[in-house]
Amino acid sequence: MKYLTFIRHSESYRASPPPPGFMEAMGKFVGRSLKDGTLVDTGGLLASKEGVRVRLADGKITVTDGPFSESKEVIGGWAILKVDSKAEAVRIATEFMELHRVHWPGFQGESEVRPMFDPGMGP
Repeated sequence: MKYLTFIRHSESYRASPPPPGFMEAMGKFVGRSLKDGTLVDTGGLLASKEGVRVRLADGKITVTDGPFSESKEVIGGWAILKVDSKAEAVRIATEFMELHRVHWPGFQGESEVRPMFDPGMGP
Protein backbone atom coordinates (compact mmCIF):
# COMPACT_ATOMS: atom_id res chain seq x y z
CA MET A 1 0.00 0.00 0.00
CA LYS A 2 1.11 3.55 -0.63
CA TYR A 3 1.11 6.31 1.97
CA LEU A 4 1.56 10.04 1.52
CA THR A 5 3.50 11.65 4.32
CA PHE A 6 4.11 15.34 4.71
CA ILE A 7 5.80 17.52 7.25
CA ARG A 8 4.13 20.61 8.64
CA HIS A 9 6.11 23.30 10.47
CA SER A 10 6.46 27.03 10.99
CA GLU A 11 7.45 28.89 7.85
CA SER A 12 10.11 30.65 9.93
CA TYR A 13 12.34 27.60 9.32
CA ARG A 14 12.69 28.86 5.73
CA ALA A 15 14.69 31.91 6.95
CA SER A 16 17.93 29.91 7.04
CA PRO A 17 19.10 26.57 5.64
CA PRO A 18 18.82 23.40 7.72
CA PRO A 19 21.90 22.41 9.73
CA PRO A 20 24.55 20.59 7.62
CA GLY A 21 24.45 17.54 9.92
CA PHE A 22 20.71 17.25 9.35
CA MET A 23 21.14 17.43 5.57
CA GLU A 24 23.83 14.73 5.67
CA ALA A 25 21.68 12.43 7.82
CA MET A 26 18.65 13.10 5.60
CA GLY A 27 20.67 12.23 2.49
CA LYS A 28 21.61 8.87 3.98
CA PHE A 29 18.02 8.21 5.10
CA VAL A 30 16.59 9.05 1.67
CA GLY A 31 19.26 7.01 -0.16
CA ARG A 32 18.66 3.95 2.01
CA SER A 33 14.87 4.27 1.69
CA LEU A 34 15.04 4.57 -2.11
CA LYS A 35 17.34 1.55 -2.29
CA ASP A 36 15.12 -0.67 -0.11
CA GLY A 37 12.02 0.40 -2.08
CA THR A 38 10.04 1.96 0.77
CA LEU A 39 10.45 5.48 -0.64
CA VAL A 40 8.76 6.01 -4.01
CA ASP A 41 9.28 9.77 -4.32
CA THR A 42 9.97 12.77 -2.13
CA GLY A 43 10.40 16.51 -2.35
CA GLY A 44 10.53 19.78 -0.49
CA LEU A 45 8.40 22.83 -1.08
CA LEU A 46 9.51 26.42 -1.47
CA ALA A 47 8.22 29.15 0.83
CA SER A 48 4.53 30.02 0.59
CA LYS A 49 5.44 33.42 -0.89
CA GLU A 50 6.14 31.49 -4.11
CA GLY A 51 2.70 29.85 -4.14
CA VAL A 52 -0.95 30.65 -4.67
CA ARG A 53 -4.17 29.33 -3.20
CA VAL A 54 -7.15 28.64 -5.41
CA ARG A 55 -10.24 28.49 -3.22
CA LEU A 56 -13.89 27.71 -3.91
CA ALA A 57 -16.28 29.22 -1.38
CA ASP A 58 -19.90 30.31 -1.71
CA GLY A 59 -19.89 29.41 -5.40
CA LYS A 60 -16.92 31.68 -6.21
CA ILE A 61 -13.33 30.84 -7.03
CA THR A 62 -10.64 33.15 -5.69
CA VAL A 63 -6.90 33.08 -6.24
CA THR A 64 -4.67 34.42 -3.46
CA ASP A 65 -0.94 34.97 -3.89
CA GLY A 66 1.38 33.89 -1.09
CA PRO A 67 2.73 34.37 1.44
CA PHE A 68 -0.09 33.06 3.56
CA SER A 69 0.39 35.05 6.74
CA GLU A 70 -2.76 33.65 8.35
CA SER A 71 -1.17 30.18 8.36
CA LYS A 72 0.63 29.21 11.54
CA GLU A 73 2.24 26.24 9.82
CA VAL A 74 2.95 25.24 6.23
CA ILE A 75 3.68 21.96 4.50
CA GLY A 76 7.42 21.88 4.01
CA GLY A 77 7.84 18.63 2.11
CA TRP A 78 6.28 15.30 1.23
CA ALA A 79 7.11 11.68 0.54
CA ILE A 80 5.28 8.73 -0.97
CA LEU A 81 6.01 5.46 0.80
CA LYS A 82 5.30 1.94 -0.45
CA VAL A 83 5.03 -0.38 2.52
CA ASP A 84 3.12 -3.44 3.68
CA SER A 85 1.38 -1.86 6.65
CA LYS A 86 0.35 1.33 8.35
CA ALA A 87 2.69 0.41 11.20
CA GLU A 88 5.64 0.40 8.80
CA ALA A 89 4.63 3.82 7.41
CA VAL A 90 4.44 5.18 10.96
CA ARG A 91 7.84 3.68 11.77
CA ILE A 92 9.40 5.45 8.78
CA ALA A 93 7.70 8.77 9.63
CA THR A 94 8.94 8.42 13.21
CA GLU A 95 12.49 7.77 12.01
CA PHE A 96 12.20 10.85 9.78
CA MET A 97 11.14 13.01 12.74
CA GLU A 98 13.91 11.48 14.87
CA LEU A 99 16.42 12.87 12.35
CA HIS A 100 14.98 16.31 13.03
CA ARG A 101 15.13 15.81 16.82
CA VAL A 102 18.75 14.67 16.78
CA HIS A 103 20.23 16.86 14.04
CA TRP A 104 18.14 20.05 14.21
CA PRO A 105 17.91 21.15 17.86
CA GLY A 106 14.86 23.28 18.55
CA PHE A 107 12.95 22.13 15.47
CA GLN A 108 9.23 21.68 16.05
CA GLY A 109 6.77 20.22 13.60
CA GLU A 110 4.69 17.20 12.75
CA SER A 111 4.60 14.53 10.09
CA GLU A 112 1.21 13.33 8.89
CA VAL A 113 0.80 9.84 7.40
CA ARG A 114 -2.16 9.24 5.07
CA PRO A 115 -3.06 6.12 3.06
CA MET A 116 -3.46 6.73 -0.66
CA PHE A 117 -6.20 5.35 -2.88
CA ASP A 118 -5.14 2.53 -5.15
CA PRO A 119 -6.99 1.85 -8.42
CA GLY A 120 -10.34 0.21 -7.72
CA MET A 121 -10.55 1.34 -4.11
CA GLY A 122 -13.65 3.12 -2.93
CA PRO A 123 -14.16 5.55 -0.08
